[in-house]
Amino acid sequence: MKWINHSIIAGATTAIINPFLVPIAIIGSTAPDWIETIANKVFGARWQHRQETHYLIVWLSLALFFALVWDFKGILTAFCYGGLTHILADSLTVAGVPFAPNSNNRFHLFGGRLRTGDSQEYIVSFTVLIISFILIYLMGGFESDSSHFVPFFYDWQQYYQDGIIDASEYKANRFRIF
Repeated sequence: MKWINHSIIAGATTAIINPFLVPIAIIGSTAPDWIETIANKVFGARWQHRQETHYLIVWLSLALFFALVWDFKGILTAFCYGGLTHILADSLTVAGVPFAPNSNNRFHLFGGRLRTGDSQEYIVSFTVLIISFILIYLMGGFESDSSHFVPFFYDWQQYYQDGIIDASEYKANRFRIF
């Protein structure tokens, strides 16, 4: 999959749980590829694409470890979750991903029918995005009270009615979505 689709999937699904961790998850969603590039260029490794940095079991284990054992404000969990979404998205492709080190089998979700750069890849990522927005809406994420604050979507009218912003700021931003 393309990096933009990895970012959309990780960011959208992370926003459901904690919008503040979206940037970390997006960085993690591209990590398997840039770790591979750094290892090859800087350290002289000869890793092929979707091999050493794309083990499903490694990213899943790291995400579970940080979520259940130790983490600082969810940062490492969000990073590893982004990497896990990268692996799961790549498993939708024809090439798939390796399940674990020394495993000859490739892991495929839904038969691995997507091709990198194909329109179906974008359809999958935007479907995940729409479903995430629907879930955020159903959980009350777009309401203006402080218990459901989502920092990317502002309720300008409510801010004006509560006296938080003045009329000129309301008029300047009332039609802005983000």
